[in-house]
Amino acid sequence: MKDPKAPIGVFDSGVGGLTVLKALRRLLPREEFLYFGDTARVPYGGKPLAMVRRFAWEIAGFLLRQGVKAIVVACNTAAAALPVRELQRELTAAGLTTPVVGVIDPGAQSLVRATKSGVVGVIGTIG
Repeated sequence: MKDPKAPIGVFDSGVGGLTVLKALRRLLPREEFLYFGDTARVPYGGKPLAMVRRFAWEIAGFLLRQGVKAIVVACNTAAAALPVRELQRELTAAGLTTPVVGVIDPGAQSLVRATKSGVVGVIGTIG
């Protein structure tokens, strides 16, 4: 069982995930967070899929070594390259119980609820 006082790890390819972090802080004001913005390798959008997957694994590993109790993949490109379900499955197979949450599914569900026309436009990178 993870320490309930451990931080929640949040990562993005740069600073865009700070919007996600801000929302998390508003929703979970008593939680501590550890934010990793990969500004050294930003942007991820045009990079090869295998490279982005490797970056996501490296950052997840870093966050786990810091003792986070959960991981939020706040980067759409990383979440698309390394789906949250796959990351969760691999961590579970390794005996880790750290929950992993992404932004793609919750964002899509929010859009579906918000649209009146049933049509949604998405702006994003190739990744």
